[in-house]
Amino acid sequence: MKQIVVKDQDLSQAALEGMDAFLQVFIDALREAIGGEPTAETMSELNADQMTLLCWDTLHEEVMDGGFIQLIHNGYGPFIFKNPFAKALNKMWHMRELSKRLYEVHTLWLEHREELERDCTDEEFMALFERFPQFDDYDDWFVENEEQLTEQVARYVDANIEKFAQIV
Repeated sequence: MKQIVVKDQDLSQAALEGMDAFLQVFIDALREAIGGEPTAETMSELNADQMTLLCWDTLHEEVMDGGFIQLIHNGYGPFIFKNPFAKALNKMWHMRELSKRLYEVHTLWLEHREELERDCTDEEFMALFERFPQFDDYDDWFVENEEQLTEQVARYVDANIEKFAQIV
C-alpha cells in the first residue's frame, strides 16, 4: 500500500474553507501518490476507502459537469460500474440511495454502452442527451442532492481519516 501523507496545516485550512476543500486535500494527495488518474496497477496500491474516494471524485466531477452520459462517454463507465464502488457506498459508507441509483445507471450503461462510448463529434455527443433521456432523472437527482452527498462523503472521511492518509 502506498503511504498517503497529508499535512495537518493543509487539512486545518481546508476544513475552514468547507467540505469540498477538506475532501480535495485527500483527493489531491491520493492522485499525487499514484501519479494522476488511477490505473489497474496503481489501484492495487490503494485501500478500498481510498479507491472509493477517487471513484467519488470522478463521479462527482463528471456528473456535475455533464451528467452520466458524459461520464460514460469519457470512458469512466468501467471505473465506476465495474469496481465495487456502489457496494462500498452502500455497505461501508452507508450511502444507500446513491448506491441504489448507481446500480440503476449501471443497467442503463450496459444497455447503451456501445453507443455512448463511441467516438463522435461534439454535435453527435450533444445529440446523445436527446437520444437517451432516461439518464435525465439520475442527473437531476445527483445535482439536486450534490451538497448532501458531498457532506456524507466528507463526514465519512473525517470519521475515518486514518483509512485515507497519515496526518503529519
